[in-house]
Amino acid sequence: LNLGFGTSEGSKEKSEGRLVKDLSEMLAAGTKEIHEKAENTQFVKDFLRGRIRKELFKRGAVALYYTYSAMEEEIERNKDHPHFAPLYFPAELHRHEALARDLQYFYGPDWQSQVSCSQATQHYVDRIHQVGQEDPVLLVAHAYTRYMGDLSGGQVLKKVAQRALKLPPTGEGLEFYQFDAIHSAKAFKQLYRSRMNELDLDLHTKKRLVDEAVKAFLFNMEVFDELEEIGKSIQEEVLDAGMEVHGGMGGDISKCPYYAAKMAASGGTAYFCQLAMAVLRHPTGQVLFATWFAALAGLAAWYLM
Repeated sequence: LNLGFGTSEGSKEKSEGRLVKDLSEMLAAGTKEIHEKAENTQFVKDFLRGRIRKELFKRGAVALYYTYSAMEEEIERNKDHPHFAPLYFPAELHRHEALARDLQYFYGPDWQSQVSCSQATQHYVDRIHQVGQEDPVLLVAHAYTRYMGDLSGGQVLKKVAQRALKLPPTGEGLEFYQFDAIHSAKAFKQLYRSRMNELDLDLHTKKRLVDEAVKAFLFNMEVFDELEEIGKSIQEEVLDAGMEVHGGMGGDISKCPYYAAKMAASGGTAYFCQLAMAVLRHPTGQVLFATWFAALAGLAAWYLM
């Protein structure tokens, strides 16, 4: 991260001549490498080629439900902790109730008896609980990677999912993406980042938060890999959208939704035109993109802004 060290006198954070990055900048730099690895997981690459199974969409939503339920339980436990209280926005951000409504839409009134926490998701959940109970400051890293992603790439892809799944225009099945209490995602993300940068944290703690954010990416990648394996055993028609994105392109970053999310965040009109064209040509090929991959793509949009 190219951070120097001050003298032993006084506060190292305030030492003259020392460049200290904001926490948000450190997180962006510190997760860059794992982001690149995430975009090259087999599940993501297969999806970008347009080979999907619709059942995985629902399973992805189940994984999100358990993840957010755990995270928001720990956030409530630590809402008055000095290192998390400034980031406590339950009305604006919390997602587990919205995900419960989505699952009721997909599975019916008895959805809770039909779903269970997968092994990979359980690993994620266990870590969140461990952090919340033993080292609450690290919750900042998990909230950062999840919520800011939801407000970035997830929003770009909400209507794509609605079209691909032929969901009602009133929003059923996609409440996860709807933030009714946030009128401007861009302004809220700026507020959240500012609050995060103002946390009274020493350099060592900031580095620990970067390490924890990397772990959050790894947990997401584990869920991706698990969904890929599950997809191999699902007996249903493969929905082949024929999206020639990474295939034959040598991993060109300009063809990757992480890059697309960045363009969306920066207001690039060319991006929106390209997205619209892709949607019109391949309406079903973007189903999974609107669940777990949408969330992870959003992470990139957030830290690239």
